[in-house]
Amino acid sequence: MQKLLSHVRRAIDEYAMIKTGDRIAVGVSGGKDSLTLLTVLAELRKFYPRPFDIHAITLDMGFEGMDFSAVGELCGRLGVGFTLKKTDLKQIIFDIRDEKNPCSLCAKMRRGALHDAALELGCDKVALGHHHDDVIETFFLSLIYEGRINCFSPVTYLDRKKVWLIRPMIYVPEAQIRGLAKRLSLPVVKNPCPANGHTKREEIKQMLAGMSKTDRELKTRLFTAIQSGGIKGWDERVMIGRRPVV
Repeated sequence: MQKLLSHVRRAIDEYAMIKTGDRIAVGVSGGKDSLTLLTVLAELRKFYPRPFDIHAITLDMGFEGMDFSAVGELCGRLGVGFTLKKTDLKQIIFDIRDEKNPCSLCAKMRRGALHDAALELGCDKVALGHHHDDVIETFFLSLIYEGRINCFSPVTYLDRKKVWLIRPMIYVPEAQIRGLAKRLSLPVVKNPCPANGHTKREEIKQMLAGMSKTDRELKTRLFTAIQSGGIKGWDERVMIGRRPVV
């Protein structure tokens, strides 16, 4: 927990993700990443110098057998509000449209539903569980499959929705998330999506895992390249000690 708190606080401070009085919606899918983010932010708010509040939002996509009751119980133990929003995303994407490559449309529709739910709850910031490995994988996905040098930003403002997206776990390796989730027995909800594990992202993940076996510093150098390569949003770090954090 201390390692993750250190990584998360560093990201929040360097990219000025949180200001005093923020009410932040945490997107909780039920996976290890979002549950870890929720747990760490709940711990961080106990001592962070700029007080903030969080509220967990889970989207029920409509897959049979998904039970989020344990996620609600975790929120109760953490003292965090919990909203379970039912949607018909599964029916639209897989039944009606029968998408052969559903991931892009699914991600877009889930984002829209999450942002709307956050605004309904009076939250103008949404925290997402993307981690250090996600950053590198997204960079390669863009490079290889889109032919451009790009990656999501640590902080993004959506003009149309008037919502800020923050990603406090950009410095956290996936292995540390996996370890914390196991040690704390976080109530991970199995993802029944038929596309799970059969995506281009999974191919990139396996490629990087193979390369990292012979080069343990590979991901560190790649992440540094992303931060210093002029990609929008990544060069906007606040230099702690030299410039005040807003």
